[in-house]
Amino acid sequence: MKCIADVNRVSVELHESAPMRIAILGATSQIAKDLVLSFSAQSRHALVLYARRPEAVTQWLASVGLAGRYAVADFAAFSTDEHFDAVLNFVGVGNPAQAAAMGASIFDVTLKYDELALNYVRQHPACRYLFLSSGAAYGSSFDAPADANTKAVVAINNLQAQDWYAVAKLHAECRHRSLPHLAIIDIRVFNYFSHTQDMEARFLITDILRAIRDKTVLKTSPDYIVRDYLHPSDFYQLVSVLLAAPAANTVLDCYSKAPIDKPALLAAMQEEFGLPYEIAQVENSINATGNKPHYYSQNRFAADFGYAPALTSLDGVMQEATTMLQPPTTKADCR
Repeated sequence: MKCIADVNRVSVELHESAPMRIAILGATSQIAKDLVLSFSAQSRHALVLYARRPEAVTQWLASVGLAGRYAVADFAAFSTDEHFDAVLNFVGVGNPAQAAAMGASIFDVTLKYDELALNYVRQHPACRYLFLSSGAAYGSSFDAPADANTKAVVAINNLQAQDWYAVAKLHAECRHRSLPHLAIIDIRVFNYFSHTQDMEARFLITDILRAIRDKTVLKTSPDYIVRDYLHPSDFYQLVSVLLAAPAANTVLDCYSKAPIDKPALLAAMQEEFGLPYEIAQVENSINATGNKPHYYSQNRFAADFGYAPALTSLDGVMQEATTMLQPPTTKADCR
């Protein structure tokens, strides 16, 4: 199979900025690690990877053949005395179970590391700051997909536990817009899928993959949902064009070439991988950020920066699921 990174390499190279020194905050996150792999294969940027567990990052770098390629440090070492052309903030939670477990403490975590980055760019206003936000910032209701005119909705008189994550992201975005003189871009990720995904996370796609792997019957609710799965190569393309574009203070939504609804996804996974499934009421589902029937965006503002996704949701899921379900000895990362 052709390496998926090749799909976007030509278009990204057109936008690739000169080599930069980039700080990545939250380098243990799945999406950050995927981006590091893409950077290592397709750019000459010098990365410094910051984490609460730097030893875990060092071990991971060695496991993917990048030992010694990038500097690794604890957050305590992040200093305004350092020179960075960009700061990328990935600190947060990666799945619904983690969001539910953190509860209201997500406010403190988000604020702490956002202030760490903001303190840096206040003192170095030429530095770009990319903050990983979430589609959840719009609120918990997605009866229709978001677009350029969608308003964030917060039940201010009846806040529930599933609102904490969304409000923390919204709060951060508001802080960023209040600093229009700084080059801050918030990137709202809705759905992201990679073969490095934690198989035990409670998402529809991981529930599907566990059922295929374990040869069990997937029991899924009859609820109709639509999702837009962003592939790592398209996320890398987006980050690359933002780093290369003129500085801006703004926010944009992530999107693939086309979303996919649940019936089409189930049918495709059944046809390709033999997924056995039943439609039934499910009692043990995790709803950490609210029900979202149409959790994706039709806002194409990112195109103004030169972003043009190469893969549909189904394309990306099939590519990554094929890699994920291969025996470990045959897996290869070509990003």
